[in-house]
Amino acid sequence: MQTEQVRAELMAHAPDGIAAGQTIWVGLQLSHQPHWHTYWKNPGDSGLPTTLQWTLPAGVSAGDIVWPTPKRLAVGALANYGYEGTVLLPVPLTIGPSFAPSLLSGALEIKLAASWLVCRQECIPQDGVFVLRVPTRGSTALNGATFDAARSASPQPFTGTLRATVADNTLLLTGSGLPAEWQGRALQAYPETTNVLEAPATPQSSDAVNPSATDAAAATPGTQVWRQGVWSARIPLSAQRDSNPANLPFVLAFGAQSLQADAAVGGEWPPVASTAAISPALQAALQANADPSTVAPTVRAATGAAWLLALGAALLGGLILNLMPCVLPVLAIKTLGLVQQGGHSRASQHAQGLAYTLGVVLSFMALGGLMLALRATGEQLGWGFQLQSPAVVAGLAALFTLLALNLAGVFEVGNLLPSRLAAVQARHPVVDAFLTGVLAVAVASPCTAPFMGASLGYAIALPALQALAIFMALGVGLALPFLVVSWFPAVAHRLPRPGAWMNTLRRFMAFPMLATVVWLVWVLGHLTSMDGAASLLLLLLALALVVWSLALKGRSRAILATLSIAACAGLAGAIGPNVLKMEAPAAMTDSIKTTGAAWQPWSAVRVDAEVAAGRPVFVDFTAAWCITCQYNKKTTLSNPDVLADLQAHQVTLLRADWTRRDPAITQALEQLGRSGVPVYVLYQAGRAPVVFSEILNASELRAALARIG
Repeated sequence: MQTEQVRAELMAHAPDGIAAGQTIWVGLQLSHQPHWHTYWKNPGDSGLPTTLQWTLPAGVSAGDIVWPTPKRLAVGALANYGYEGTVLLPVPLTIGPSFAPSLLSGALEIKLAASWLVCRQECIPQDGVFVLRVPTRGSTALNGATFDAARSASPQPFTGTLRATVADNTLLLTGSGLPAEWQGRALQAYPETTNVLEAPATPQSSDAVNPSATDAAAATPGTQVWRQGVWSARIPLSAQRDSNPANLPFVLAFGAQSLQADAAVGGEWPPVASTAAISPALQAALQANADPSTVAPTVRAATGAAWLLALGAALLGGLILNLMPCVLPVLAIKTLGLVQQGGHSRASQHAQGLAYTLGVVLSFMALGGLMLALRATGEQLGWGFQLQSPAVVAGLAALFTLLALNLAGVFEVGNLLPSRLAAVQARHPVVDAFLTGVLAVAVASPCTAPFMGASLGYAIALPALQALAIFMALGVGLALPFLVVSWFPAVAHRLPRPGAWMNTLRRFMAFPMLATVVWLVWVLGHLTSMDGAASLLLLLLALALVVWSLALKGRSRAILATLSIAACAGLAGAIGPNVLKMEAPAAMTDSIKTTGAAWQPWSAVRVDAEVAAGRPVFVDFTAAWCITCQYNKKTTLSNPDVLADLQAHQVTLLRADWTRRDPAITQALEQLGRSGVPVYVLYQAGRAPVVFSEILNASELRAALARIG
């Protein structure tokens, strides 16, 4: 396999053929172009190790990679461990007594799925699938010298003593019994365990050893000393440390020689940081946004001004939510309902206002409670998670299709249902108002992020009762206009009187309903495929045919209704699975192509690698079902001046597409103190990341870009 950065080849070495009880060697050889590198088992301050996944016949088992000794790769102020030039990663295969060669080829068939991260200043994830057939008879010794060189480049067992002691937030590493030719020389120390130590800035030449130190304790972090044949080095503990191991394996190297030894750790470890699992760039963003009114990294009760501010933000966000495009279809239902209240008593209007408010508030609290409960079980969810389900999106599309047909006059509920059931809506307007509130929340919840991003992120980190109170305040804000009109006659009297205009308004409001259906079908296409979206359109068409035929009168109703119901059922059985089947993730591809900018898929590793290389990074956390995301994408993120500034400052553009459920993106949003999209972040080495407002402003973004050093 050949890319612009790496040539990858699967190789084998079986000098004595293949038979039960023997061990043969296979390995992935990576030949890097100049200045490119891949990573060791511990990549250091950034990067990812190469991974190998084997598919082998029964009776054959693969061992671990025999990692060659890496070299230290400096990237700005960071240090990585990896390989340049050509490196072979050898793996032993053990042939068991039950192994039987392939009947067709009489050979051992080896399949490998490998992935690696290759970096220069930029980093590119790559992978490949390899197949190799090794003859069972005769020898395969052509690659013998290559495998011998790889094994000789691997560290040998150390017969001396290696000890480690933790003190003053550093690790003091002490070795005795080292080879005589190493005495007084600067050694390289490579810790095999990740996220425990900083990549040690050990000297590169023998004269860099600190000769003036009288003992090991005099060495400053990142330096080493020799005293009476004993080598010592002080290595800083990692700020991202996620464990306190009792034993640390190290590789000590000098020139072409290397030794592997385990060091028992003594001393008292400092506490592990609560955010140790957070990548460096996201950790900086979390610290930059750690305002108590927006972010609470641990579950603890909120008090004072922060609590009142969160409640106020939730109430205001709910009020503004009434104006969002995704709530417009529900506003149509509410508008007609308010006008029709002229024939109801004052008590009935009060009851409807309270019922609608109760439906909105309970629905918001139910969604919030469900998310909190699933979070408690370890599920990675964010606000708007319901629209990451194809079944929910398809169900909403069907519901809004029926509502649009009803508003357009295609059918009346009373003509389709038994008289007793049809009269429920008329006899129980309170129940109807409650269900309208539930419907409002079902469609409105994904639109809350532009006004509620910080507050919802704050709520999720609170105890359950306080979190639910914030969701309740959001619901009260959404329901407040309808509640005010239903309770205060002075406001209600300002509404137009009932008349013929109501029928015109009713039929006009069918079009916003259908526009919402178009949006939902588009969202489903991102979640599943074009076949899924087309299948949903066919099913919605069949559904419209069914309700139209049921609204007919006379004998034609029975005939056409029977045929249409049978056709709808047949279509549902034949193409229904396409609606729910999630296939290729087209959402990211489409979103990248339509913006006119060089957007690339997001990953936390990519962010850290770009920042470490000194390049600024702009991340767009988005989703196809997020209306505000699409608005920002078509306006600010497509603004020619913004695009020119991004290009002028060589900003890497990464898009985190959350249309489908993605635990990695959910975790990144949590670490930024957010629970939903959109979120926009600008990272730059040596500076605190900038988190922009959800309604992205071109002037604000350009001003931040102008400050890039």
